[in-house]
Amino acid sequence: MIYISHLVLDVDMKALVKEYGTGIESIDFSISDNLDQLSNSIKTYWEKMKEIGTRDLILHGPFLDVNPCAYDSLVREATMTRFNQCYEAGHQLGAKKIVFHSGMNPYVYYKEYWAEHVAKFWQEFMKNKTEIEIVLENVFDDDWRLLLDVYERVNQPNFKLCLDIGHAHCYSSLDVREWAKNLAPYVSHVHIHDNCGDRDSHIGLGSGNLPWQEVLGYLPETKERTWTIECMQKEDIKRCLDSLAEK
Repeated sequence: MIYISHLVLDVDMKALVKEYGTGIESIDFSISDNLDQLSNSIKTYWEKMKEIGTRDLILHGPFLDVNPCAYDSLVREATMTRFNQCYEAGHQLGAKKIVFHSGMNPYVYYKEYWAEHVAKFWQEFMKNKTEIEIVLENVFDDDWRLLLDVYERVNQPNFKLCLDIGHAHCYSSLDVREWAKNLAPYVSHVHIHDNCGDRDSHIGLGSGNLPWQEVLGYLPETKERTWTIECMQKEDIKRCLDSLAEK
């Protein structure tokens, strides 16, 4: 199933959902102010989903000021609290999946022991959490092998990977096709947008130089795999949806 990231106005999201029959990937529960008022935020978003016209939902987890690979115990504690709040929102709203950033920054962390360290966080987080699938997304990650290492160390049936093809194209020195080919068996969610390899511009497919047809050829439809269009303009979203329909 295809989802649209809720980066556009509600009125535009409603029109897109009606035209294309998509679900929503919500960023509302990545925002600390909403997590501070969790019960009210859940009620508000439930009403928003009814107005937009879909109950198909994926959540994007918190990513500002939190980090699952932090070495500072207090930062890890805050991250665990925020992630648990997001999970509770997902549980109450019936979310199918929650997307969390890996937290890897090659300018800050050494590759050695990074996967081992971050996997400990996810092993703790995943205890007794079986209702929602958790997917780990690449952002500044330079090497797909580190994500695979985390996946294998966590070793939980509802812990998978999210391949953001735009991020891989502009932030990694490795070809995005290599990412897709090698991670495909472990990727249950895909973030779709384009760029020119120079910055994370989140434009429509074909507007940049990402070889998206080849990349998505490695990521065919399966029973569990889902996709989210992650563009910030309505026309870019429609461009991606139309491109996928023609593929």
